[in-house]
Amino acid sequence: MDDVAAACDVTKLIVYRHFGSKEELYREILQQVFDHLGDELRTELAQPGQSGLGPRTLLTVAREDPAAFTLLWRHAAHERQFAAYAGGIRETSVSVVRRLSSLDSGDRTLDAWRAEALFGWLVEATLTWLEHGDAARDEEFVARTSKAFRALRTALAGPG
Repeated sequence: MDDVAAACDVTKLIVYRHFGSKEELYREILQQVFDHLGDELRTELAQPGQSGLGPRTLLTVAREDPAAFTLLWRHAAHERQFAAYAGGIRETSVSVVRRLSSLDSGDRTLDAWRAEALFGWLVEATLTWLEHGDAARDEEFVARTSKAFRALRTALAGPG
């Protein structure tokens, strides 16, 4: 909490007035990232014809708060007190990928696996770009990741 207060240029007392515990603050950060993803996705969906929906949505949110994005997608699932919460957020996100990618072959097991694999790959690609990529080349990331996502989707849908 000391680090949070210092980063906000307030006292720890002020932080505790808004959040009763570290867990409450942690949960709020996770929820804000998830809500921001939803808002960004709705904005992107309102612009028909724009390519790179998934990669662009994730990268936009990740660039605005890399630490919070990383906390949600890389760390929260491994924290005992947040694993179920993070799992619920992931489950919702995977269902959005499944719906938007039209993954509905009628084989529930295969479709669930494909959606989970696609979402996991997309998140990991974004996290890796955050760590190693150049913000000036973000559009290139979106284009390449979109192309790779489509290829992976096609490959996962291949003959069984």
